[in-house]
Amino acid sequence: MGAAGAFAFTALPAAHATPSASAVIAEVYGGGGNSGATLTRDFVELGNAGSTAYDLSGYSVQYLPGSPSSGSTWQVTALTGAIAPGARYLVGEGTGSGGTTALPTTDASGSIAMSATTGTIALVSGTTALTCKTAADCAADPSIVDLTGYGTAVVREGSGPATGASNTASVARAGSLADTDDNAADFTAGTPSPVNSAGQTPGSGDGGGDGGSPTDPGTVRVHDIQGTTRLSPYSGQTVTRVPGIVTGVRTSGSLGYWIQDPTPDTDPRTSEAVFVYTGSTKPTVAVGDSVLVTGKVSEYYPSSTSQSNTEITGPTTTVLSSGNALPDAVTLDATSVPDAYIPTASGGSIESLPLQPTVYAQDFFESLEGMRVTFSDARVVGASDAYGELWVTVKPDENATARGGTLYSSYDQPNTGRIEVMSLDTTSTFPAANVGDELSGVTTGPLDYSTYGGYNVQATQLGTLVDNGLKQEVTRRQKKDELAVATYNVENLDALDTQEKFDRLAEGVAVNLNSPDIVALEEIQDDNGATNDGTVTAEATLKRFTDAVRAAGGPVYKWRYISPTNDADGGEPGGNIRQVFLFNPKRVSFTDHPGGDATTATSVVKTRKGVELTYSPGRIDPTDAAWEDSRKPLVGEFTFQGEQVFVVANHFISKGGDQPIHGRYQPPARSSETQRAAQAAEVNTFVKSLLAADRNAKAIVLGDLNDYEFSQTVTTLMADKVLTPLITTLPAAERYTYVYDGNSQTLDHILTSPAVTSFNYDVVHINAEFADQASDHDPQIVRIDLSKCGRHWHG
Repeated sequence: MGAAGAFAFTALPAAHATPSASAVIAEVYGGGGNSGATLTRDFVELGNAGSTAYDLSGYSVQYLPGSPSSGSTWQVTALTGAIAPGARYLVGEGTGSGGTTALPTTDASGSIAMSATTGTIALVSGTTALTCKTAADCAADPSIVDLTGYGTAVVREGSGPATGASNTASVARAGSLADTDDNAADFTAGTPSPVNSAGQTPGSGDGGGDGGSPTDPGTVRVHDIQGTTRLSPYSGQTVTRVPGIVTGVRTSGSLGYWIQDPTPDTDPRTSEAVFVYTGSTKPTVAVGDSVLVTGKVSEYYPSSTSQSNTEITGPTTTVLSSGNALPDAVTLDATSVPDAYIPTASGGSIESLPLQPTVYAQDFFESLEGMRVTFSDARVVGASDAYGELWVTVKPDENATARGGTLYSSYDQPNTGRIEVMSLDTTSTFPAANVGDELSGVTTGPLDYSTYGGYNVQATQLGTLVDNGLKQEVTRRQKKDELAVATYNVENLDALDTQEKFDRLAEGVAVNLNSPDIVALEEIQDDNGATNDGTVTAEATLKRFTDAVRAAGGPVYKWRYISPTNDADGGEPGGNIRQVFLFNPKRVSFTDHPGGDATTATSVVKTRKGVELTYSPGRIDPTDAAWEDSRKPLVGEFTFQGEQVFVVANHFISKGGDQPIHGRYQPPARSSETQRAAQAAEVNTFVKSLLAADRNAKAIVLGDLNDYEFSQTVTTLMADKVLTPLITTLPAAERYTYVYDGNSQTLDHILTSPAVTSFNYDVVHINAEFADQASDHDPQIVRIDLSKCGRHWHG
């Protein structure tokens, strides 16, 4: 409102009970987009009958249902600017799926879905929602400048509400804007006639994008909507007849389609494409259609900490032509994608930072949001999953693992070449790809963003899978004098699971791990799984599992565990997961010290026979706050060829709740690390007590630690050099047990005390890199030649 500055602003009227000689509600229409409507959107029109401009800064328009219930609340649309004397001010509200004509450019925009036939509109000095729900209470509220009840509204001015409102009719004041504070007398039903502050009406050729021919583009382009940061400068506003070519259509999940402007601007920061969200309505457009789209710009957040997708919602679409050539796709490769990952904001949001697409990979992808991108002959770094997704890298030389993945080895610099691939083709089978395979040829499609993994390609053209023959590993069998100890997360195994799951996991133990002497299992559930009836024993689960191991050629394992207190150890509700020791009694013996239970701590004691545990199996300080709603470590005392060995099986708290590495808060907060560090300190303290009693004690700490070898968790476990992580003894390209978002990483560990000096360590890759998995974790094993390790000291 460039001319508004030439006028002096009037003061606020005392209350709506006093007829206003300046700002009033001029027209109300709630039938926009409804059946039979011409206009696509609801609106409230304000008018200024005074001789000076009326400042609306800090004001709002508010709506209340016609017959408010105890749960009804006023809905608020904030206003800005001013109304010139004699002028109008247009507030756009909810958009429907019907109608053919857009409003002229709105002066303010909301999304209130007003009733076509009954409701109350208030012009309010302030943006706090009103609380009055009767005519008398609202009349006494000095913040209400003007109020209009229509239909059968309980809250209204005067003798009754304005009548005649419908899908095709608004209620409006006379052109004089006369106000007698009697809605029934002041308002008349008629054809909706919205006017904005520039005097424009629907189809008036406003030059601002909302008038003109229905087949003429408006003035707002996609790159204007996307802007130069992560947030649209048009967020919350209605844009009219935005032109573009349809480049992809999504007919399942979040329904809608992408449009891309074939005439880009010269700013590399501004994307030329945007997603048009159609709600529950399947899109009727086709790839190659030239369209004009009218709707409201919004920022959709897939999760509370993710970045957002800029979208046009509640769209009205006009198809101008079909079969048009698509805009050229941007190539993703080692040259185009920057090596730096994402900017930082000291833990705050990066959304307001200007994009630097030549500096940061995530800024580069954001500058292409919705646009057609393409890559060729890409290595698969994350196997296909049940949702029809896989990961590739467009940087073939970036941190490659020994088996074709991409290694994650630092918080400071995540891998920038990874990108997720999904297919928009719902008629074809998604390929079952393993890590190290190749997506050969060209893959092309719009670039999208989701909470799971961040940026992804919604492929309209998917490359051909080349199977590079990845095989499951089989580790060697331990020698006669070697004690073999393994750890394996068997992913919520319970007695009600299929025999196929038991058989596949058992084969991993009997064949791929070659029947270790001791196996620490994580995620063994109780005997009826997620049924939450108080069952905590796991005898049936372990009987089925050990029978399956025997059938696969393994030994007859015995087991030891401690049942948790019901629903006290985290994991799936009702599942009561715990760690379990399996051991081959023909090779190793378990030393039982009875009395350990879910809440009693085991400890180290010296006896005349040497060092032993008070309880075996036992738990490490299970009532400490470090283990709240988490799995407690299981400690066992074993004997192999006359040598004592102490094993601590762990399953630390998960990373759930941590902010994603691709999210809007940078650097991301790793809130779960605090509890894992406390858990690591507990285990470290226990091992210290063992070494204080016997400096040559052979301790093996192992399990799913849910953290990396470079994390504070592992550093805390190692404190004072009481433990060494064996993953660091492998070549860098082999240091991983898990694959997540295309990153090969280490979550599972084996650590040993200083006396364990002669060992052979191996991660056995049988799951994490494969589309067909028995578990999402790979097991690992250490073979220890105790005859060559430090001798036991009996104090």
